[in-house]
Amino acid sequence: QVQLVESGGGLVQAGGSLRLSCVASGSIFRIADMAWYRQTPGKQRELVSFISSTGSTNYADSVKGRFAVSRDNAKNTLYLQMNSLRAEDTAVYYCNANIQKYYKGDYLAYWGQGTQVTVSS
Repeated sequence: QVQLVESGGGLVQAGGSLRLSCVASGSIFRIADMAWYRQTPGKQRELVSFISSTGSTNYADSVKGRFAVSRDNAKNTLYLQMNSLRAEDTAVYYCNANIQKYYKGDYLAYWGQGTQVTVSS
C-alpha cells in the first residue's frame, strides 16, 4: 500500500509564509512526477506546482515568484515553500505523485488527504 501524507498547513496572516511537506511511504519502487494541487469549496481542484523526477518545475501563474516546489528523492518527500501569502491562496492543498510500486510496473497516481491553508487578510 502507498500513502501520501501532507503536513505544514495552518493559519497565517497575509504576507506570511508556510512550508508544506508531503511524505510518500509504503511499497514504492520509483516516484516520477509530483505535484501540489489546491481546492476551495465549489471549485475544481487546480494545479499549483509540478516537479519532475529530474527537478524540472512549473507553476500556476497566480503563484509564480511566490511559491517554490522542491523534492528530496532520498526521503520520498515533496515540499512547497509558500511566501507572500494572500487571502486567495486559502484552500485545501493536496499532494499528488505518480508512483511505480515495482520494477516494470505501471505508474499509478496517488493523492494525499489534504492540508488546510488559511490566509487571513
